[in-house]
Amino acid sequence: MGWWWKSNCLGGSEESAIHPELTSLPGERVVLKHRYSAFYNTNLETVLRCLNVKDVVVSGIMTNLCCESTARDAYFRDHRVFIPAEGTGTINEEMHVASLLNLAFGFAFVCTVDRLVAQVRDGGSPSDFS
Repeated sequence: MGWWWKSNCLGGSEESAIHPELTSLPGERVVLKHRYSAFYNTNLETVLRCLNVKDVVVSGIMTNLCCESTARDAYFRDHRVFIPAEGTGTINEEMHVASLLNLAFGFAFVCTVDRLVAQVRDGGSPSDFS
């Protein structure tokens, strides 16, 4: 993506590193992406299918680029998509809200982190959202 972002989006740079508090647990899979969508030209779809995953929670940066692209691709692959509104962010509130509105209109359940965690903690599944 260097042709668009020049030197702002470089794999292996400090800015692209996974925050230590979010690092994977032993045995967890890590899918490295090189486009906005985590599905594009990666093995994410195969991994999710092999694990029989139906629900996908999308968080990260940028709401209007990576998160929205991944959420739409997950929906197109028949996953139920959940986006915690405060679990994504972008360069300004207007773009953030616009993306969440677009996604909530037909691609994803937009919720809060607290609601999502409570649903799972209480024995429910994200797919129990209505």
